[in-house]
Amino acid sequence: MYFIDTHAHLYSEEFCEDETQMLQRAFQANVQKIIMPNVDTNSLAKMVEITEQYPGKCFAMFGLHPCYVKEDFETQLASIYETMKKHKPVAIGEIGLDFHWDDTFKIQQIQALTTQLQWALDLNLPVAIHTRKSWRDTIATIKPFAEKGLKGVFHCFGGSIDEANEVTAMGMMLGIGGVATYKKSGLSEVLPYINIKHIVLETDCPYLAPVPHRGKRNEPAFIPLVANKLAEMYGTSVEKIAKITSENAELLFSV
Repeated sequence: MYFIDTHAHLYSEEFCEDETQMLQRAFQANVQKIIMPNVDTNSLAKMVEITEQYPGKCFAMFGLHPCYVKEDFETQLASIYETMKKHKPVAIGEIGLDFHWDDTFKIQQIQALTTQLQWALDLNLPVAIHTRKSWRDTIATIKPFAEKGLKGVFHCFGGSIDEANEVTAMGMMLGIGGVATYKKSGLSEVLPYINIKHIVLETDCPYLAPVPHRGKRNEPAFIPLVANKLAEMYGTSVEKIAKITSENAELLFSV
């Protein structure tokens, strides 16, 4: 039995003092593969460094997170694309739309997302989608690409049954993490109606640690806690959750 963390910000400053120990804890917890989403040009170098230190264990996505889309987004996209020529990612991400704090750069966010979705199609890569307070715009932007064969995952999914069905109907997966262990997340009323074949596991570390670590730093070693919660929701074994979600991740990201 092994697990795959499909969304972990291993390059974050929160891990700078114990990176090696943190990764060893993950491997000891049977988290055999970890996929890192990019956020901007500043995170690229450290992320590539980690993939080179842990080949076959840690993998990189390249993309521009919507919260980092500003006036210079085209320059950032150009730099990220150049990096892809030297270091092929396993996905384009983390990309999407986020209008939670403000929508000053709404148009630019949509432009950046559209550009990166086209990258994914051109390069035959999946995407990792971030959406916050922007559901309808996100779906409207992605759907034409999904109709052309785009695959990917809606990371940190916390929506309704109808929204989950919208995602799976496009051939995409749901990334489920620590939020599933929160009493008021609502996911216990949603996920049992969604086939496990549409789900991959993630931490989004260092954020959103599962119970009993909620409010503390999250890390990949906590993935089994998420799997345990899903096993409870589905009335099945942790081994089955691990097997199916790992197979889903390996198929989606080709790792």
